[in-house]
Amino acid sequence: MSKRSSAKYKLDRRMGENIWGRPKSPVNKREYGPGQHGQRRKGKVSDFGIQLRAKQKLKGYYGDVTEKQFRHAYDEGSRMKGDTSQNLIGLLERRLDAIVYRAKFAPTIWSARQLVSHGHVMVNGVKCNVASRRCNVGDEITLGTKAQQMALVMEAQSLAEREVPDYVAQDGTAKVTLVRVPTLDEVPYPVKMEPNLVVEFYSR
Repeated sequence: MSKRSSAKYKLDRRMGENIWGRPKSPVNKREYGPGQHGQRRKGKVSDFGIQLRAKQKLKGYYGDVTEKQFRHAYDEGSRMKGDTSQNLIGLLERRLDAIVYRAKFAPTIWSARQLVSHGHVMVNGVKCNVASRRCNVGDEITLGTKAQQMALVMEAQSLAEREVPDYVAQDGTAKVTLVRVPTLDEVPYPVKMEPNLVVEFYSR
């Protein structure tokens, strides 16, 4: 399990956007970047800088995805038929921790990862503690009985700031099924994501 390398909201401030759409995000109060130089006037960003920013934003949104994992998802998406940027989004959304987050079993992507790594999630009836596991269409993801009583899970299910998307079908409050691989338009990102710029970044 990888350790979170920085404060989760620091990415929000660095990007100047509320990436997860959370009401507690410091961007809601301070739109400038973190650190002593955060309020300096920003210079013009190069094409490379724009592409890098798009990559950092998308990669950061999915929590502790390592650069190696993210690059591997891009490489796999580029080998698949169709639009590489759409393939990349589909591969990221098929991660088990991402589905747990989408199902509102956890309030944040990090707590979703923690739920999985602590063995509270089952895939097709079998316990799985690998957050990066890629689920297939038709897979059933179930929350363990003990986890259903956790305050963390109850908090997540009461959140009004996000809904369970159509491609994750609910069966009660503790079981969901991945109905289809989503396209970019279907994924409920609170801010605009630009996977096409990520493709340009890696294909330089």
